[in-house]
Parts: sequence; structure tokens; C-alpha cells
Amino acid sequence: MNEGRLMQSMLLDFYGELLTEKQRECFDLHYNEDLSLSEIAQQSGISRQGVWDNIRRAEESLRDIEGKTGLVSRFMETKKALEKLSSQLGRIEELSTGEAEELALQAKAEIEALLSRG
Repeated sequence: MNEGRLMQSMLLDFYGELLTEKQRECFDLHYNEDLSLSEIAQQSGISRQGVWDNIRRAEESLRDIEGKTGLVSRFMETKKALEKLSSQLGRIEELSTGEAEELALQAKAEIEALLSRG
């Protein structure tokens, strides 16, 4: 999945409930299921132009909401920071012994648990 599609999927995950049902459905089928506009139109019972309009309105709404809240951006920044900390703790663990090594190992495990929850 390219970065643009990943970002679109994340925006849908974070804010999808704020879209209309048709917008959410068309957006999901296009970005997550990788269906063409024609395939979505056939499946949804609306015109290809209707699908296109729903997707564009959804994209605009999602960008607007993200611009106001910044939740996805903060989530991504936090994830990158946690990955960096985990890497640094791994290095500290390699260089340490005894209690310091154990504390680094525990902290790294806690960060990995946070990252796995998403």
C-alpha cells in the first residue's frame, strides 16, 4: 500500500464515522478494497459520477477534519518517537548489565506493547 493510500485509510479509521454512510462506503471500497469507480458504482447502485463525487467530498471532509484536529499527524509522530525510543533502549540494553539492563528491557517491552496496540 503506498503512503497516500495508507494516509487515506488512517483518515478513514480516525474520522470515518463523521462521513455519510455512502461517502464512507465509497471511500472504503476505493482506498481499502482497491475497487475501481465502475466496480463501486455497480456494487452500490449509483452512477460512476456519484461514486466520484462521494469519494471527493469524503476526501475533502477528512482533510478538513485532520487539519482542525491533527489527530492522525500526532499519532504518526508519537509512533515514530516510540519506535526511536525502543531502538535506543535496545542499544542501552546491549551496553548495560544488571539492574540497568533489566530496566531497559522492561521499558522496551512496554514501548513495544504500546506500538502493537496501534
